[in-house]
Amino acid sequence: MHVKKGDKVKVISGKDRGKEGTILEAFPKKDRVLVEGINMVKKHAKPSQDNPQGGILELEASIHVSNVMPIDPKSGEPTRVGYKDNDGKKVRIAKKSGEALDK
Repeated sequence: MHVKKGDKVKVISGKDRGKEGTILEAFPKKDRVLVEGINMVKKHAKPSQDNPQGGILELEASIHVSNVMPIDPKSGEPTRVGYKDNDGKKVRIAKKSGEALDK
């Protein structure tokens, strides 16, 4: 997968196209990611121990990983991802600026 938890990404297709957010969780086996504030859905919840009121909750649903692009740390634009070998470690780099995406 070209993105991982904590990456700042931009949505490139779907109902939230153009919005930006941070990846909260990645599901590599399903090729899906959970992005902060993107693909909000309403969930009807019964009253429970941690939510005694119950009611309608609004939370994020996962979107397919092909619909997001990481944001270049230098220019702030969406970029494709390349890989480079750095001291025996595989490092992700932004194709637009050549800047490393991994800290």
